[in-house]
Amino acid sequence: MNESTSNEQYDVCVVGGAGHVGLPLALVFANHGKRTLIYDLNAGVMERIQGGEVPFMEDGGEEHLKAALESGNLFFTNDAAQVGRASTLIITIGTPVDEFLNPVYEAMSKCIDAFVPHLSDDQLVILRSTVPPGVTDWLHRYLKEKGVSAKLAFCPERVVQGKAIAEIQSLPQIVSGATADAEDAAADLFAGLGAKIVRMKPMEAEFAKLFCNAYRYINFAITNQFYMMVESAGMDYDRVLQGMKQDYDRMAGLPSAGLAAGPCLFKDTLQLCSFYENQFSLGFDAMMVNEGLPLFMVRNIEKEHNLLESTVGLLGMAFKPNSDDTRSSLSYKLKKILHPRAKRVICTDPHVTTDPSLLSLEETIEQSDILILCVPHAAYRELDLKGKPVVDIWNFFPKG
Repeated sequence: MNESTSNEQYDVCVVGGAGHVGLPLALVFANHGKRTLIYDLNAGVMERIQGGEVPFMEDGGEEHLKAALESGNLFFTNDAAQVGRASTLIITIGTPVDEFLNPVYEAMSKCIDAFVPHLSDDQLVILRSTVPPGVTDWLHRYLKEKGVSAKLAFCPERVVQGKAIAEIQSLPQIVSGATADAEDAAADLFAGLGAKIVRMKPMEAEFAKLFCNAYRYINFAITNQFYMMVESAGMDYDRVLQGMKQDYDRMAGLPSAGLAAGPCLFKDTLQLCSFYENQFSLGFDAMMVNEGLPLFMVRNIEKEHNLLESTVGLLGMAFKPNSDDTRSSLSYKLKKILHPRAKRVICTDPHVTTDPSLLSLEETIEQSDILILCVPHAAYRELDLKGKPVVDIWNFFPKG
């Protein structure tokens, strides 16, 4: 392992390089021969990475981290001055939404302000995480006002969390630049990873990234709305779903019903709502459907069970299957809804290690009167549910 020193020079510096977006990218660059600096303020996580541990689930992560450390191409720092020693600076800090469902730019502006004294005009600065439309051009003007003429590009990630290392090297990479020089430099950098380059203007690229996530979020809302409609009629949605998809390719892409959440889909849909002056009604409707599904589930359970006398066990607290990431997980919203309605709510997850309140799977099944499958982890496939009633909107468990 290598700790950065003041006289080192780097090909790439990944800001936020210990996170879900930054670390896989840093490992890919390091294992492609680039001297790669990880900049992150989370000292505990940085120590784990330096010790050879990937702090979240990522296919091939441990193997790629070991190779990167052994190559001598991976370096670590929490010193903002060190970013000035990298030819390329890649910023993986995004823009969340606030309590008013509007984008928050503070984290981005604070990050940039910390780096401005150390940036030079010959550097390439790449925005990697999702940003609202217009931010790349705004940042280009902002840097100019600060006296920095660094090349600025926006090259969004579009990977599936947990499979980022493979997809960074295989998926087409959208590349845009505030100037032609920035676009060309960014295209050359990512082409070196084996990615096909798709060139766009900055705002086109910003829209494209947001549209990808909003489209998926709306797709989930469509099937969840269908699910609630069919269930309200006393029918089995899975029979309807499978019947209309059987040997009919036009409906092949319609997913099953399920809790649709996570740190990107909800947030990015609302970024578009804010940008379009709250006129993106389809996005708001999708949010109402997806965020309303947990309450619909609870009300359906109350029709058949006395929750005030029941212990409810939640199976899976991550935001998606086979993940350890709980950010924006609707399992926790479901838990909050159940808390005043049930005698007791207990939770388990085979992958999540950040919630000390979780019980073991065996304890959860044993102590529960009712079980709810919140996340269809593969580890649950052959589960012995001890004959307990199970709410399974995913149609994951065999019928009966």
